Amino acid sequence: MKKRILLIIVITLICFVFLGCHRGKLRAEFKIPENFDDTKEYNITFWSKNDNNKIQKKIYTDAIKRFNEYYPNIHVELVAYTDYGAIHRDVMKNISTDTTPNVCITYPDFVATYLDGQNVIVSLDELMDDPKYGLGGSEIKYDSVKKEEVVSKFLEEGKIGSKHYILPFVRSSEALYINKTYVEKLGYTIPDIVTWDFVWEVCYKIMEEDHPSTMIPFIYKSTDNMMIQVTKQKGYGYTTENADVEIFNDGVKSFLKELSKYASDKLFDTFSQVGYPGNFFNCGECVFAIDSTAGATWIGTKAPLIDIPEDQLVEFETVVRPVPQYDINNPQMISQGPSVCIFNKTDPDEVLASWIFAQFLLNTETQMAYARTEGYVPVTTLARNNASYQEYLNNPGIDDEHYEVKIAATKLVLDNIDNTFITPVFNGSSSVRSLAGALIEQTVFLNKAATDEDIEGIFTRMRSLYKIDNIKKKK
Repeated sequence: MKKRILLIIVITLICFVFLGCHRGKLRAEFKIPENFDDTKEYNITFWSKNDNNKIQKKIYTDAIKRFNEYYPNIHVELVAYTDYGAIHRDVMKNISTDTTPNVCITYPDFVATYLDGQNVIVSLDELMDDPKYGLGGSEIKYDSVKKEEVVSKFLEEGKIGSKHYILPFVRSSEALYINKTYVEKLGYTIPDIVTWDFVWEVCYKIMEEDHPSTMIPFIYKSTDNMMIQVTKQKGYGYTTENADVEIFNDGVKSFLKELSKYASDKLFDTFSQVGYPGNFFNCGECVFAIDSTAGATWIGTKAPLIDIPEDQLVEFETVVRPVPQYDINNPQMISQGPSVCIFNKTDPDEVLASWIFAQFLLNTETQMAYARTEGYVPVTTLARNNASYQEYLNNPGIDDEHYEVKIAATKLVLDNIDNTFITPVFNGSSSVRSLAGALIEQTVFLNKAATDEDIEGIFTRMRSLYKIDNIKKKK
């Protein structure tokens, strides 16, 4: 009997070790300390993301310096990435070794995968509402933003299930960048909201006229977003709050068949197939380019961050519109942009120190500074209503900081907050997002007009590759 009990204990210990190797240490749920011990020294890491933009990194370092004027005992180590995917991969690797960062720039789909580990991520609900250390808390040494001063729609985007795990930082969407000079030369007037039919009609007209041999009329940067927005606009299934994957449907099949025809007619291509759309756009070899509003500083012949030789540029006027729509009376566009999450640690005071720093990123100076680097918008009403920020928005074209295409992209987001949406978040939603883009990429790669059999074959391969049938089991 004793041997059996001993054997059970050994097996149990082995199971715990095995679980720890794959999911990290089993931590207790974080509880807010009654009082923050500011006599201690804290060393926390902040994994950030910047778009190959040195100004963005400097904004983070400047924010840390200002933060240390209030909390000199909280030492923040900045680790800068240029790719969200790399951050996600490194976090996943570090969960098992208990070396996750304290604060991390992230997306909701990524955080959903971190929640697979026990108490890896800290729920922010109690922290945000805590009277002492929450948003606008009485014990915060700087002027903390109040919860009601954060745009409620952006705050709600941080919920996974019934809890908030993500604090919004700045927001963006996607934009349709148009070579207005070229389109008007063909005899078209660009409407305020462009339809998909308009885009394809103009693309065919472009290919009928004299054009560069390298011309690709329409290039889309993120095929993930393209599929997600099409399914939303058309009412096709994508995913549900219950983690049901509905993307393999007749509506999506019909869209892919139509898109394959445009691709085979050389009207359309994607970033993964040909490269960054802005490079073609700025050389006059692309007339419609869809990219994030956060990429506006690279787009247009006067773009401050343009990275192609000057002798390859073609002078033209750039205009910015929402992504193409099927119903101009009910526009739908994706909400995106970096947010912040906090990882659990053994010392609750260290977690609280991380939270105190994280909410500092919502201060007006940091919000305005980061928003000015690209077509981002601040997530607080304080920053959006600030006189300096309004001056920035109302003086396009006076210098590089006020680059008119970037200002137009920013205003596009601000004017369409109520038209933006997010997709359901669950453990596996990140894979579905990748799958959405892969369906388009595989269709374009066919280099021919797809048949029903072609699309069914793509559906079968992608379902297996992304293990879609296993996602429901993870919920």
